[in-house]
Amino acid sequence: MNRRPWLLLSLPALLSAGLMAFAPNEAPRTVRNDSFGRGETMQYKVHYGLLTAAEATIELSDDIHKVNDRPCYKATVTGRTTGSFDLFLKVRDTWRSYIDTTSILPQRFFRNIEENNYRKRETVDFDHYKNTVDVESHKRDKNKIKRESFKVPDNVQDLVSGFYYLRTLDYNNRKIGEVMNVKGFFDDEVFDMTVKYMGRQNVETKAGVIRAIRLTPKMPKNKLFRGEDAISVYLSDDRNKIPVLFEAEMFVGSVKIDMYKCSGLKNKLAVVAKN
Repeated sequence: MNRRPWLLLSLPALLSAGLMAFAPNEAPRTVRNDSFGRGETMQYKVHYGLLTAAEATIELSDDIHKVNDRPCYKATVTGRTTGSFDLFLKVRDTWRSYIDTTSILPQRFFRNIEENNYRKRETVDFDHYKNTVDVESHKRDKNKIKRESFKVPDNVQDLVSGFYYLRTLDYNNRKIGEVMNVKGFFDDEVFDMTVKYMGRQNVETKAGVIRAIRLTPKMPKNKLFRGEDAISVYLSDDRNKIPVLFEAEMFVGSVKIDMYKCSGLKNKLAVVAKN
């Protein structure tokens, strides 16, 4: 797969459920969610070594949207380079998922990629009863629209909805080293990813010192990240389970994505001390 953003490489395990036992107007599964709600926003600084290279935002709309006749959260992730990085590697990326409020499964996924002269717009529609996705993509340099359909596994996630599903899981009784499995769909492919639970620790962020749960997604061999455990994701050790810090060891250096501001959280954040 290409162009997978390292900001979102940490994805959760999926809880499989049979779809055909339900009527088409019902959610394919029910997932308890005490962690997030409408109007939540997290803001991040992306550091490359000692330099601030970019900014990112993860947010849920204030409104509930109807997609495929299902009520959905609208979750949007945006990223943009800043400062000197903007002069030689200009990035303006938007990723959006319409997530079923009952099943925490995607009904529609959208991305708009603007990276230097590269452009791509893509919309993915999910049918969780037929286990299919319909993909419509457009690249400016080819000036044509491409439409394809694919078979997918039960309860498949996109990258953004998978991140939110991760936050609904209970980590209290997990053992260090325990592995969770995920099925996802991205870039016209179904992919497997495993996420390992690595325990709890306090982490320092620009929003303060926060109690956190550490997860490491297993990485396939690639030319970007150094080793299969190159990425660590830290979720707040509270009922929100928001990502407060990402760390990645790359062949070209270290990257850190640090939360500096959040608002609209459903629960109190596990801050140990203010900076």
